[in-house]
Amino acid sequence: MNCEHCGERPAEVTLTEMESLDDEMKTLHLCQACAALKGVGTGSASAPIADLLAHLGGSEERDFGSDADACEYCGTRARDFRKTGRLGCPQCYAYFESQLRELLRRVHGSSQHMGKVYVSSAVDIDDDENRIETLRRRLERAVEVEDFESAAALRDQIHTLTGTS
Repeated sequence: MNCEHCGERPAEVTLTEMESLDDEMKTLHLCQACAALKGVGTGSASAPIADLLAHLGGSEERDFGSDADACEYCGTRARDFRKTGRLGCPQCYAYFESQLRELLRRVHGSSQHMGKVYVSSAVDIDDDENRIETLRRRLERAVEVEDFESAAALRDQIHTLTGTS
């Protein structure tokens, strides 16, 4: 199969893009040169996960399974992930779930995404309305990430400030 962009060289890279407007998935088969033009790195200059694990001071095998571990669907092994930093298929996420969760916990401190916007835990706003609004946003966020203990504490703070029970 030839490159779908230039049509001249053989396609060596498969690029899958999600169209954000209509959630449509689009797959392109590109040659090395066209992939580079699109910003897709094709070289294996470094093993990012191995470098990351080494930097964290962990053993690669302990942190991401043994080489005997392989996805039952596509056959991707733990060593392939450590080498490339990429999983082979969507089922790999389920197969390697416990290892991925532990890796995310070590890297980010949590295995759940907490959002892009930092909401300060220090509430030093003088105006009560602004303070209550800030607490309500934090409450919504805590409920979204299922942090119910924090949500209950925030709810109690809101009730204290508004005088409701």
